[in-house]
Amino acid sequence: MAAVLSDEVKQALQYVYYNERAGKGKEALALLEQASKAGDGDASCVLARCYCGKQYVWAGHGFPEDDAKAVRLLHKSVEQGSALGVLTSMRAGELSPSVQKKMPFASLQEALDAATELAEGGDAFSQYVVGNAYFWWDFLRIQGKGPDSFPNQGAFKAYMKENISKCEDFFWKALRGGVHLAANNLNQYYRKGDEDIIAPQPEKAKDLYKIGAEIGYPILQAIYADDLVKEGRKEEALRWYKKAAEGGHPGAWYDVGYCYFTGEGASKDEAYAVSCFEKELDKNPIHTGSCNLLGKAYYFGFGVPQDYAKAYQYLSTAYEKQDSAWGAVYLASCCFHGRGAPRDYNRAKMFLDQVERKNYWEFNYMMGYLYCNGLGGLPEDIKTGVEYLKKAGDHPEPQEELRRYKKSLFGKWTRRN
Repeated sequence: MAAVLSDEVKQALQYVYYNERAGKGKEALALLEQASKAGDGDASCVLARCYCGKQYVWAGHGFPEDDAKAVRLLHKSVEQGSALGVLTSMRAGELSPSVQKKMPFASLQEALDAATELAEGGDAFSQYVVGNAYFWWDFLRIQGKGPDSFPNQGAFKAYMKENISKCEDFFWKALRGGVHLAANNLNQYYRKGDEDIIAPQPEKAKDLYKIGAEIGYPILQAIYADDLVKEGRKEEALRWYKKAAEGGHPGAWYDVGYCYFTGEGASKDEAYAVSCFEKELDKNPIHTGSCNLLGKAYYFGFGVPQDYAKAYQYLSTAYEKQDSAWGAVYLASCCFHGRGAPRDYNRAKMFLDQVERKNYWEFNYMMGYLYCNGLGGLPEDIKTGVEYLKKAGDHPEPQEELRRYKKSLFGKWTRRN
């Protein structure tokens, strides 16, 4: 029941939360693992959150998710006397009566008081944890109170408002001190309020993510950039996407590349866009958007030499690993023509069935060809095939195929001799 955080926990919190851009998540895990084994309950608590996934810690660290291990560590933190562990376990639904009995605190209130002392001492993670105790109504269990504890409903609501509203100051301190997650709770607090107890204050939420972006959180820089795109401020958005990417935020190099690939917020530069997609894939080899747009770049030769084999490789990765059919028409074309993949009309038809943009000329050309020639598992149906070919417009391939068919005197489409 330390009154202060250990040096190991303080350093780990720097790496995990307060200075995410340093890219020292692995070092933090090593520090926390060692301290936890040595009996440091606060280390066990923070370590548990590291294994809980991106909802609880920045995804840029690349920490493995292990819910079972996280639960064991939370229970361990309670037994080791971490006030933060007690509150975090409660918030996670893991503070059962049997686990609570193992804590060295005389009461839950004593644990909250100890955590509040850490928060008031300036630790941002503690401020966030304490803020959550008020934001999510955990104070009711801590104080052992409910509606029946008050003479009337009005008195109960006054009590609720007094306690819930305490979260606001703790969350602001946590946000400014190094915990980006506090912005999400503040956003909900201001936009939705809390039932009929706390009134919404949406005007206060307006600049939350901008403030977080300016503090330097990569994830909030990316979120703020998304908001700027929605407002049509694409040049500003690109600047923040770049900051997020340079800070290591997953997906941000793709966002930068997309801007240059499409010319949205920047002068079109397909070669630079390709380099951005490659940077994204260096971190995540199956990133959906990067695989798809790299596939398109190689398919058409946008910013790179045309290479159907590479196009098929990248598009197949997105399709097979991420269940993305975005590039289905290009995959179909590769199989249809035998470009970068063996010619396979059945596989081409399989991809064509998943194409969403059915007004694309090459989709209509391939469907028309398959129907006219009875390929890809389709029965020969020249009439249906010609209808598709006509939809393909004046491109050379469908026009050449159309010249192979004629309408008989009786209005039936047949193959020319």
